[in-house]
Amino acid sequence: MTNKTPPSEMIRVPTVLIPIVRNLAKIHRDGHTTDLLQALQLLIAQFDSSAKLAATTELQQVEEKLESLKTHLCQQDEQVDSKLEILGKQLEKIERALASGKYGGGNSKPRRSGYPYQYQQQPVEITSFAPQNLAQRLGVTQQSLTTEWETKTEQEFIRWSRNRDPSSLGWKFQPQDGLYYPVKQ
Repeated sequence: MTNKTPPSEMIRVPTVLIPIVRNLAKIHRDGHTTDLLQALQLLIAQFDSSAKLAATTELQQVEEKLESLKTHLCQQDEQVDSKLEILGKQLEKIERALASGKYGGGNSKPRRSGYPYQYQQQPVEITSFAPQNLAQRLGVTQQSLTTEWETKTEQEFIRWSRNRDPSSLGWKFQPQDGLYYPVKQ
């Protein structure tokens, strides 16, 4: 067996890379193959680490989006809690009104209170409502309430709101303070 050098392999490279391949061949012929391989390994390591950095950046973006979603959901929970609190207070007022016998359904005999204490219930007088509260009372969105006010005359709006109000109150908007006030019949 003779030690023959293997025949050189011919490979195709894109035209743009021909000068670079010639330089690599010259470096190899000059005996710098080991240095070249080390430099290539460093270059490849840099590409690998930049790919890891890109993935890390994407993960950070996903974490930020999840955190903002979590914050948004917490804010929604707080809004629901405040609305439930308002509803609880309104139910409490209704209970008091029913317990006082004011809305007894026409019974002439006095009703016994379910509460262990007696109190004098003053009728609740509604003085004004913010747009979001009136919209909730009328069973519409705040946007549709504003649209109705903008597209109707004052009397039409009062009639419209009276038809939607649980107590058949008409409402009038005061632009000076941005509140709605009940209209006495």
